Amino acid sequence: MSRKHRTLLDTILHNPVACNLHWRDVEALLLYLGATIEPSHGARFKATLNGREFFFHHPGHSNEMSRMEIKRLRGELIGAGIDRAEIADMREEAGEGKGSGKPGEIA
Repeated sequence: MSRKHRTLLDTILHNPVACNLHWRDVEALLLYLGATIEPSHGARFKATLNGREFFFHHPGHSNEMSRMEIKRLRGELIGAGIDRAEIADMREEAGEGKGSGKPGEIA
């Protein structure tokens, strides 16, 4: 998993809810996690991740997702089995433990 995906996933699962996540970045993360994304009616799309289906709207007037959509996404990711412990496991596999001393690393 790239650092960008790990950071984005950590941001989605972290409190307080972020308000500046770009839809295309979230879509790329979902695809990386193994989700299938299909268009639905209008600006809606259906995502399926680990057997769990959920619907979202593409942002209408900007590229950023609303806080409510991000909160819903967080709930759906947790329901599909993606959580903060999995992020920590991914970091350990990549050799990025807490004491790596890399600048800008989220611990």
